[in-house]
Amino acid sequence: MKDIYNIVELFSGIGSQARALKNIGINIKVQATCEWDMHAFIAYDAIHESTENLQQVESLNKDELIDFLSQYTLSHDGKTPMSYKTLCSYDIEILRRMCSAIIRTNNLVDISSVTGDKMPNNVDILTYSFPCQDLSNVGAFHGYNKGIDKGSGSRSSLLWQVGRILSEMQQMKKQVPRYLLLENVPTLLSERHFPNFKLWIEQLEGLGYISHYVRVNARHYGIPQNRPRLLMLSVYVGDNTEKEEIIRKYFDTLTEDKIIEDYKDSKYYNPKKIEDLLRIPKKKKSQLWQEAFDCTPNDTPSRRKIWEKNPQIVDKNGKLFGEEFIRTITTKQDRHPNSGNIYFDSGVEKRGKFRYLTPRECLLFMGFEDEDYDNLQKSNSVQRGRSCLFPRDKIIRMAGNSIPVKMLEGFFYQLYEIEELMKEI
Repeated sequence: MKDIYNIVELFSGIGSQARALKNIGINIKVQATCEWDMHAFIAYDAIHESTENLQQVESLNKDELIDFLSQYTLSHDGKTPMSYKTLCSYDIEILRRMCSAIIRTNNLVDISSVTGDKMPNNVDILTYSFPCQDLSNVGAFHGYNKGIDKGSGSRSSLLWQVGRILSEMQQMKKQVPRYLLLENVPTLLSERHFPNFKLWIEQLEGLGYISHYVRVNARHYGIPQNRPRLLMLSVYVGDNTEKEEIIRKYFDTLTEDKIIEDYKDSKYYNPKKIEDLLRIPKKKKSQLWQEAFDCTPNDTPSRRKIWEKNPQIVDKNGKLFGEEFIRTITTKQDRHPNSGNIYFDSGVEKRGKFRYLTPRECLLFMGFEDEDYDNLQKSNSVQRGRSCLFPRDKIIRMAGNSIPVKMLEGFFYQLYEIEELMKEI
């Protein structure tokens, strides 16, 4: 393996890919990220870099900060562009956190404006977990049905921007990344979306990549969450026929069973059980108790149905339910269906006697750590009026939009074997 691998994370979110690579002993340098959701890229900075502002940013006044940020297409909700008026409404401390995060993580922000010349040199690994709402069953229910059709304007069609960037890199004689990693929902293989997905694979082949996709599920990688996903690894071989033959033969053997077996045989496999990730408060009014209380709904008929119609992860007797994994962590928990509920009697009048997963627990079930949640809370000292930067539902949404770290660990672990094969050429 190389001493250090240069990576670029497109649609970087809170950085599951970077965390997974580090966890399996691959030394990385994040050359660039690309994320327009202000909460996600500030969270990325807090989790992977720092919760402090850069000194060069501290000296800027509000007008200067706005001038810097207004050159980017930013988003408050991850779905729509932020208006200039909204940008100006933020407190100076939040503007400083935004600027610090963009600079420190080299955030390219809006993938539609990224050109080949803006991409770093000598990229080893490029990841692209593009938006899935126009592909998922939940998205279809809400009317997002344009898929990844070219020119459709859908969020999921931003996939094709990745191809444009790679093509521009080649046109200017710039070395394209050695490896590409795609993550998305398995419905890419459905009758509706597979023709487009096949076109994408063919476009990558035209750029010199050999690609292989595998249907995976997070629950097989030591994380107790049922989360089916599609992962695809693309290896650049260019016009080297020997490389192409070796990689194709390797991919012929690459099933999920092999990935799981190799990962479980490695020193990096450290499985977690449900009880390892739940944070059951032992003392009333402790931090964990407050987090649990904040996720306790009011005692109303509609909220009682959340308890009745969803799995009881912990029942009123303190007993764990029989399954070894919970439902998929989604972007909302205070609803039906959700990932499951825990019996919790706060003793507070008119509050229900159960809670859903806390933001901390949602992050833990995605493979992050308590320290990561605590770092997000440090950024909550930054206020916009009365609302904190990372309220409960924002963190839950970011966790639901993320990728299970352990699942990525298992998939990335194949790089050890591929790199050895490349040495033989």
